[in-house]
Amino acid sequence: MSTAARLAVLKALGDNTRYAIYLELARSPRPLTTAEIAETLDLHPNTVRPHLERMRDVGLLDIETEARGAVGRPQHRYSLAADAPSLGLEPPTFRVLARMLLRLAGTAGLGSEDAVEAGREQGETDALTPAHDETTTVERLVARLDALGFDPAVAHDETGATVAFTHCPFRDLAESDPDVVCGLHRGMVEGFVETAGEAAVSEFHTLLSRTPCQVSLALAPA
Repeated sequence: MSTAARLAVLKALGDNTRYAIYLELARSPRPLTTAEIAETLDLHPNTVRPHLERMRDVGLLDIETEARGAVGRPQHRYSLAADAPSLGLEPPTFRVLARMLLRLAGTAGLGSEDAVEAGREQGETDALTPAHDETTTVERLVARLDALGFDPAVAHDETGATVAFTHCPFRDLAESDPDVVCGLHRGMVEGFVETAGEAAVSEFHTLLSRTPCQVSLALAPA
C-alpha cells in the first residue's frame, strides 16, 4: 500500500462513526447490510451509507450484491477487505491453521465420513447448550448457524423446513476441499438436530450439489 493510500485509510478511520463501523465489521463473522450496521450502532441507515461509501472508496471494504429479483433494488452486504489493516480483533492465524489442518487430514487419508463424525460431535455439544429465547430445534439451529457466520435463511412447509446458507465463512476452503469442509458442516448440523430432537436431516446439499449450501429437515409431528 502506497503512502498516499495509507494516509487515505487513516483519514477515513479518523472519523468516530467510520471507526465504529469498522469495529462492527471486524467482529462480525459474516458480511453485514447497511440496515444491520445502522441498527447495531443506533444510527439511521441514511447516516451510515455515505460512511460505507467513503470506506469502500479507500479500499477498506468489500461489497457483495444480493439480487432481489424484479422488485426492489439489490441489497448490499459489506465486509472488511482482505488487505484492510488489522486492529487486533481479527484472528489472523485462523485460515493458516485451517489450511494446515486440511493438509494434515489429506496426508492422513481422512475423508468426508471422518469429517462428518468430527462435526457431529461439535453439533451434539452445541445442542446441549441451554437455549435462550429460541424455542424450537429449527430456531436454535438457525441461531447457531447465524452465530458461526452462515447467515441462514429458513423456509417452512407442511412437514419440514429448508435452511439455506446464504454466506459460507469457509467458502474458499470448501471450494478447495469440499469433502472435508462440507462434511464437517453436515456433521455439525446432523449432530445438533439429532441431539436437540424434534427434527432430522433428510438431505444436506454441499457445494457439489445441484442446489448447493442448504439442508432439508424433516420435522417430528406436533
